[in-house]
Amino acid sequence: METTIVEQNGRMLARVEGDDRVFEVSFDTIEPTDVTLRFIRDDNRVGSIYNDDGTNRTMARLTTARDGADFISVEVPKEFVADLLVAASEAGRVSDDTALEGYRLRML
Repeated sequence: METTIVEQNGRMLARVEGDDRVFEVSFDTIEPTDVTLRFIRDDNRVGSIYNDDGTNRTMARLTTARDGADFISVEVPKEFVADLLVAASEAGRVSDDTALEGYRLRML
């Protein structure tokens, strides 16, 4: 899989692409909880990364612009999530570093 995690146009862009999937999100900050990472852009949640029903699958979800009711979801590698956390942390785009460490312990 090919990944891109960069600062672009005042936001952070994260993208993972493989033969069978593409996930891309731009965000201002990541808001970690114990088991979920929320992508925040313009003070709105635009997506998240979560563990699918306690399985080993790490899923990334994007919310569409339709009142947040529609979404798309794809499986992403944990290595992509780990790289994303490092880049977001280094760029100062994590809302709570303590919660981020808790997420790392539980999910990665």
